[in-house]
Amino acid sequence: MGQQLVVPGEVDANLARATEMITAAAGRRCDVVVLPETLDVGWTHGRAVELARPVPGPTTDTLCRAAAAHGIVVAAGVTERAGGLVHNTAVLIDAAGEIVLRHRKINELDFAREVYATGSSLAVADTAIGRVGLDVCADNSASSVALGHALGLMGARILLSPSAWAVPPGHDNVRDPYGEEWVVPYRELAVRHGMPVVGVSNVGPVVGGTWDGWSCIGASLVVDRDGEVVAQAPYGVDAETLLTVDLAVG
Repeated sequence: MGQQLVVPGEVDANLARATEMITAAAGRRCDVVVLPETLDVGWTHGRAVELARPVPGPTTDTLCRAAAAHGIVVAAGVTERAGGLVHNTAVLIDAAGEIVLRHRKINELDFAREVYATGSSLAVADTAIGRVGLDVCADNSASSVALGHALGLMGARILLSPSAWAVPPGHDNVRDPYGEEWVVPYRELAVRHGMPVVGVSNVGPVVGGTWDGWSCIGASLVVDRDGEVVAQAPYGVDAETLLTVDLAVG
């Protein structure tokens, strides 16, 4: 779980941190590393249209090289340009450095639709870690949990979800602990399909859009195939971390 810092608009620095996470995960002998949503540009950043790149393209080429160099599966969120549209996209890269799955986020917040076009498909991919389902953040929220169910019905043995979980200024995590809103749908999906669910958020500021001034706070989450929370990463705008989790898949 590569809960990395994403500095909005700083593409090269963000990709360097992503590469470091991939390298470190491989050094811990991980089979797969999950990185956050829009890790290149930052979610709803004002320069998203300008900085978006095709898939495949320069952004994913960097991630693919790192995956191949270390023989590790990578799930990551990027900002994709496709013709005249920009998508909030997740890619799944196999251990040979090939993109084997692309998912364009479907359940985007209304204000974010001013930046990102809506995805229109779901798919799974067979990899060295089994059949993988891939989606993005709020695709697994209670309001759209049917998307995760569809991936489970397609035979996914694990669901990976690059995310960007944010809170408003002044949020009190002691009084109002973050994360239960994800535990409930993750547990539903896991139990129904025997499918662990992994959501990994970035940390750092939100710049642009209606949530400008909010903070992404990590709290990345893993629910195993029995619906038990087996790991939750630290909460906080500075809580960058690489958390290793052992999961039974299949």
